[in-house]
Amino acid sequence: MSGALAGRAVLVTRPAGLSARLLVLLRAEGAEAVLLPAIEILDADDTAKLDTVIDRLEGFDVAIFISPTAVAKANAAVRTRRDWPARMKYVAVGSGTAGALRGIGAAEVLAPQGRGDSEAVAALPELAEVAGRRIVIFRGQGGREGLRAALEARGAQVEYAECYRRAMPRVDIGPLMERWRRGGIDAVSITSAEGLRNLFALLGAAGIAGEALLRAAPVFVPHPRVGEAARSLGVERVIVTGAGDEALTESLASFFAKV
Repeated sequence: MSGALAGRAVLVTRPAGLSARLLVLLRAEGAEAVLLPAIEILDADDTAKLDTVIDRLEGFDVAIFISPTAVAKANAAVRTRRDWPARMKYVAVGSGTAGALRGIGAAEVLAPQGRGDSEAVAALPELAEVAGRRIVIFRGQGGREGLRAALEARGAQVEYAECYRRAMPRVDIGPLMERWRRGGIDAVSITSAEGLRNLFALLGAAGIAGEALLRAAPVFVPHPRVGEAARSLGVERVIVTGAGDEALTESLASFFAKV
């Protein structure tokens, strides 16, 4: 086995089905990906409300997508009722979400360069003058309100299309705990503060030792906000990688080159 991560095992905690590209990159570097989804993606509670937004899509000027999951769930919901409007302008929070939009046929997608978050979207020059424009934000149930507030402060009319919900997964943590205690996990990848809290809860159910293992492990996160959440929970080594699977893989390789 060769590669910058040869012999390393990385715990990947993304929701099921969202790690395909990352797994390819990790395996190319010789790493083993250990999958434990820390968030389960379920259908939205209020699909009737979502349907009413979908039926009025022509009335919106811009559609913003918060995550690749939002793209997949929104596209599935839309396609059961209609086609996407030809004049729709698509905005993605980050590069992964932009790629997901292109994957469903969106020819032109606006996304911030570098850091992928709602603040970066709000700072896009193309969204500076939105007075009187109607904007729909596809996202999961709940979440941060900063983007909507920023756009409404500029005079936009903003609605949410909540197309999925997140839940604590039901998983058997036993096999992972046995492996981890034997030194079989070298690093942890966490993509959101909610996933981090869920992972702590899952490990905590296995006893204090589970939480201690996570706090002592190198934890790789895509955004400073998630890093702050990790430190607040006692994680000792937090590495902020930047957005994207390539950035995560490169950060892992750089970290272990120095270990």
